[in-house]
Amino acid sequence: MITVATWNVLHRVHAENWGGDIPELWPDEAERIAAVTARVAGTAGRIIALQEVSGDQLADLRRALPDRSIHAMEYPRVPSPRRVASRLGDRSEHLVLILDTPGEEVAAEAYGDDPGKGLLAVRTAGLLVAATHVSTGPRRPGQLARLAEVVTGAPDRTAVLLGDFNADRGTVVAELGPGFAAAALPADGPPTRPRTTGEKSQWIDHVIVRGATADGAVVEDAAGLSDHNPVRARVTPAP
Repeated sequence: MITVATWNVLHRVHAENWGGDIPELWPDEAERIAAVTARVAGTAGRIIALQEVSGDQLADLRRALPDRSIHAMEYPRVPSPRRVASRLGDRSEHLVLILDTPGEEVAAEAYGDDPGKGLLAVRTAGLLVAATHVSTGPRRPGQLARLAEVVTGAPDRTAVLLGDFNADRGTVVAELGPGFAAAALPADGPPTRPRTTGEKSQWIDHVIVRGATADGAVVEDAAGLSDHNPVRARVTPAP
């Protein structure tokens, strides 16, 4: 059994472009970056997937976690400020996997219909781990099909998919196809992406498995660091 976690840490440019209270809560982005890094460093998880990681955030994670294996995929799209000047030295955006054992990169790509969404797959300790950020709306099914293709095409018996899927658990599992299952998020816990308006699901960050079971999911309070809350779960490979 291993503990895994996933968290969309919110790229600063997206936060400022789309509104919300994070820029007001954290006017100094360097302070927020340090606080996010400290939160990640204290997360109980052998495998941690992060989405919307800025270049500045990635550099801080690498400095603070020299004993961890950190893999990153940089998107071809660089977020562009629309409302205020960027507070980042490096505006690039990344998917990140943080492992407590060495890993071998299997795939790293942006989805063909969205240069700001993609997947990063790494083989470590006998399993395949994939971090992903999936588009909302009509592009999602094709992206999930591509993710499933990468995972099922690998020889690994056990796979763990972690990320922001921009859809509810049932939709994600159905669109990934046979053989995939998801950790049930607690009904009495907070949503993974709290919203006060709109009809989109508020439970869109998931731990998905193939050839394993996932249980004990917990949604933790991000405490104002991001518009998403971190998710942790236990993964047990099938015998």
